[in-house]
Amino acid sequence: MGSRQKSTDRRLRRRHRAEAGFKLILLASIILVAIILSIILVTILWKSLPALKLSMILQTPGTGYYLGKKGGILNAIVGSLEVSLGATLIALVIALPTVIYLNTYLKRKSFLAEVIRLSLDVLWGIPSIVYGVFGFLLMLMLHLRASLLAGMITIALVELPILSRALDETIRLVPAELKEASYALGGNRWQTSTRVVLRQALPGLITSILIALGRGLGDGASVLFTAGYTDRITTSLFQPVATLPLAIFFQLNSPFPEVQERAFASAAILTLLILIISLLTRYFGRKLSRHKVR
Repeated sequence: MGSRQKSTDRRLRRRHRAEAGFKLILLASIILVAIILSIILVTILWKSLPALKLSMILQTPGTGYYLGKKGGILNAIVGSLEVSLGATLIALVIALPTVIYLNTYLKRKSFLAEVIRLSLDVLWGIPSIVYGVFGFLLMLMLHLRASLLAGMITIALVELPILSRALDETIRLVPAELKEASYALGGNRWQTSTRVVLRQALPGLITSILIALGRGLGDGASVLFTAGYTDRITTSLFQPVATLPLAIFFQLNSPFPEVQERAFASAAILTLLILIISLLTRYFGRKLSRHKVR
């Protein structure tokens, strides 16, 4: 009995040491992430302070803006919102029916369902610049020029796998008992998916849309060849459009220090927009989760 007790005590001590080691690794990882995030934010804010003025947000580039003269990036702010909102809407129109079909009309482990999910995972991992090249080739085939519409389509392709997989995982978490109760009350598959499942998955749906919106807002490589650039606020789908990532890129390549400072100010504004979207994601996720059936 004594040897067994000693062996059990040794195993428990090893488990406690292993658990303490894992906790230490997790704590170190959290601290490291916080330090990296703080360094990035402090660096951007510090370098952007000389140029971070209200005129940056309220004005479009004036004559000689890229030579260090007056103006702002209102065109890029509005353009980024136009591109990302339009792209998110396009991606949602495609992703939502796909996910409903995947989870309602296909068996959970069917071959076709696995192929679709694998395809979405592969599309998620494709670099943005590849989507930009594909969008450029698509523009040539459709005889389109660089425009807001072309940028929206390209960003929609980037967001589509992100939105689809996030929605898919959200809907898969809906309790099967809710579906069975709906079927028992006479609901068909379409009624069950739209009136029961989607209502239950609403917090995840909102979160997925905001995550995709944030990705589209900060993506620059995919619109490099497709959206073009302009110093004016775009009012037509067939006009070139400015975006914040490209505004940062063009300003940072300028030899004038004043323009480079504006690039960091643009980066600070873009970071603020992403932060707002992240806070909205957490807010809606918590608020709407109160009404979920668990």
